[in-house]
Amino acid sequence: MQGIVERTTRLPHPAAAVYAWHARAGALERLTPPWERVDLVERSGGLEDGARVVLRVHVGPAAFRWVAVHRDVVPGQQFVDEQVEGPFSRWVHTHRMVPDGEACLLTDQIEYAPPYGLAGAAADLWLIRGRLEQMLAYRHAVLRDDLAAHARFGSTPPLHVALTGASGLVGRSLTTMLTTGGHRVSSIVRRSPKAGEIEWDPARGALDARALENVDAVVHLAGENIAGRRWTADRRRRIRGSRARGTALLAEALGRMQRPPRVLVSASAVGYYGNRGDEVLTERSGRGSAGDFLVQVTLDWEHGTAPARSAGIRVAIPRLGVVLSPAGGALAKLLPPFRVGLGGPLGGGAQWMSWISIDDAVGAIHHALLSDRLEGPFNATAPEPVTNADFAATLGHVLARPALLPVPAVALRALFGEMASATVLASQRALPAVLGQTGYPFRHASLEPALRHLLGRRADSVLPLAP
Repeated sequence: MQGIVERTTRLPHPAAAVYAWHARAGALERLTPPWERVDLVERSGGLEDGARVVLRVHVGPAAFRWVAVHRDVVPGQQFVDEQVEGPFSRWVHTHRMVPDGEACLLTDQIEYAPPYGLAGAAADLWLIRGRLEQMLAYRHAVLRDDLAAHARFGSTPPLHVALTGASGLVGRSLTTMLTTGGHRVSSIVRRSPKAGEIEWDPARGALDARALENVDAVVHLAGENIAGRRWTADRRRRIRGSRARGTALLAEALGRMQRPPRVLVSASAVGYYGNRGDEVLTERSGRGSAGDFLVQVTLDWEHGTAPARSAGIRVAIPRLGVVLSPAGGALAKLLPPFRVGLGGPLGGGAQWMSWISIDDAVGAIHHALLSDRLEGPFNATAPEPVTNADFAATLGHVLARPALLPVPAVALRALFGEMASATVLASQRALPAVLGQTGYPFRHASLEPALRHLLGRRADSVLPLAP
C-alpha cells in the first residue's frame, strides 16, 4: 500500500533563494522537527545527483539506519531524496520550488510505502501519515520564518560568527539558523579543535585569540548547566566560575584585538531579577537580592563583558527565559510524566514563568547580531509569560492529557534544595520591551501555539503521542 503526503506554501522569496537555502550547510538539521530523534552519521556532497546522506533514526527504543540519495536535481527548482536503505518499503521525497511572480510556490511531496504489509498499512492509518503531515507543516513554518528573518537584514553582508556553547540546545539551533542564512560559524571548543574550530580552555585562561582575528561577531552561550541537581559547594563554584571566567577571558581577548568584531552577544538569564512575585519586569527593573546565588551569577556574567564594551564593541546581553524545546531543557524533562497523565503544577503554581520557544531564542540572538540599535541587556522572553499552573494546564491540553497532579514545593526543596527555590519555584514575569522597541517579530508570542509547533500537535490532531 502506497501513500502520498503533500504540502504547498507560497513564500515571498524567489525560487532560486529558497533552493539556495536548502543547499547550504545545516538545512537538513534545521528542518528536522525537535520531536524526532535523528543523528547525522555521514554526508557526501551537497544537492547534486548522487549526493548521499546517512542518518540514524530513533523510534522509541529502536534505531534504524537511513540512507538517502539525491536524484533528479534541477538547480534552482527541484531535488529529490530517495531512500535506498531504511525502514520504509519505498520513500521518495520531492522538493519543488516553482516561481510565482517574484515569489515561490514550495511543494514537498512524499511518496511512501510502509513496511510489514498489512501491519504497516494499519500503522499508516494510525500514525505514519499524520506524523508526516506534522513534519511538513513544521518544516514549512520554520523555513518561512527563517527566510523572513534573513530578508529583514538582506542588505547586510554575511557574517563570520564565532560561537561558544555550540553543542548546547540553543547553540545547535543557532548554528543551523545562521549557516542556512549564508553566514559562517566557527565553534569555540574546549576539546582539540577540528578544521575551522577555535580552541579555548576557560579554566586555564587559554584562548586562541589569533583565530578570532577575522570574525565579524561573537556569540557566547557556554556555561555550566544550573538545573537538574543540588547545588553543592563545588557545583556552585563551577556554575559561577564557568560564566565569570569564560566571559571575562573572551571579552578581554576581544578588547585587545587590532580588528575586533563588531558585536558580542553574551548570554545571561532572567535569574538576574530574582524572585519577584507578580511584579512586571522589563530591562529597566533592578536586579534581585544580592544574597540570591543566581542573581550574583548573572551579575558576574554580565559584568564580564566590560572589556569588550570598553574597546568599543557593541555588546548585547540576552536575558534568556526558560527555552522550550522537546530536544532538551525543561520541556524535555517535563514531557515523560505529562505524556502519561502524571503532570501538574510545580509548587503552588502561582509563580510566573518567563518562557521562550527555541525558534524565538535563536531568532532573538540573530536579531541582536544584526540590529545595530540593540545594545546592552534585553529580555529574551515571550511577550506573554504564564504562571506555572497555566503552563501545566496548557501543556496537558496540547498533549490531550490531564495535568492535575501538583508536585509540592516541600518535595522539590527536599530533592533539590536551593536550586529548586531559585529556579522552578522562583517567580519572574519578564517582558521583552527592548526586543519590541527594536522591531523583533515574535514567531510564538503565546504558549499554546508554541507548544503545538514544537511538539507537532495541531489543534485538530487526534494522533497518538510521539514517542
